[in-house]
Amino acid sequence: MTTLASVPPAAPVTGPSARFGDLVASEWIKMRSLRSTPWTIALTVLFVIGSSAVTTLAGGTDRSGPAVFLPYAAYPPAGYWTLILVAGSVGALTVVSEYGSGLIRTTTVAVPARGSVVLAKAAVTAVLWTAVGAVVSTGSFLVSQAVLGGRHAGVPLTHPGVLRALVASALLAPVCALIGLGLGVLIRHSAATMVTTVFILLMLPPMFSEGERWSADVNHAMVSAAWKRLVQDWEPDPGALGHAATVSGSWTVYLLWPVIAVAVAVLVVRRRDV
Repeated sequence: MTTLASVPPAAPVTGPSARFGDLVASEWIKMRSLRSTPWTIALTVLFVIGSSAVTTLAGGTDRSGPAVFLPYAAYPPAGYWTLILVAGSVGALTVVSEYGSGLIRTTTVAVPARGSVVLAKAAVTAVLWTAVGAVVSTGSFLVSQAVLGGRHAGVPLTHPGVLRALVASALLAPVCALIGLGLGVLIRHSAATMVTTVFILLMLPPMFSEGERWSADVNHAMVSAAWKRLVQDWEPDPGALGHAATVSGSWTVYLLWPVIAVAVAVLVVRRRDV
């Protein structure tokens, strides 16, 4: 007769809690392991810089004389609206894809500090899209100036307004990506998050004109409107109708939107079950 050997109870697995650096490393592995990430970024970079080249080439050949900075040639709205769309969508997918696959439950079991997980996602997203934005913005400026230089209309980096437009265009990508991430935490559903992100970042600003003070204030509080003001190298005409945005106010919009989006996401994820 065979006797059953007694099995000692398994000891609970204990160990040091994950540090924030470990969470950042984990989120970076998740990000770079996706095949779609490098392809999406590469195609976006090519499209945005290509749109700058096309816009500059189509800008006429009769420009000569003193150089002026042409922000809408170096940074055309068509290309940068695309950058807003892609950055916001990928930022949202960073979160909603885990809710859709159920991976978020495994993550929160491994790391009960949900707020730290969201902050780690935000850190990786911000660094990645800042690098993408810097490449896109610098590439757009260099390509446009290469074309304008042949027409004796190029400007150096020290030209008034150039550096501000370059920095504002570079930061546009991380700002939109973090807004998308925050909306992803709040909504948690892919389709609804995408529609809301596109509506807030691209469709809502044109609904408000600068003819009335209240409408102009709402328009100026939008990220895309702030970007347009920051790439302008001229001051608004004081006698013109409408209420123009200020440069300092536009930088404030750049700062507040991602900070509020991530802060609300951290507060919500701590109080809500996954």
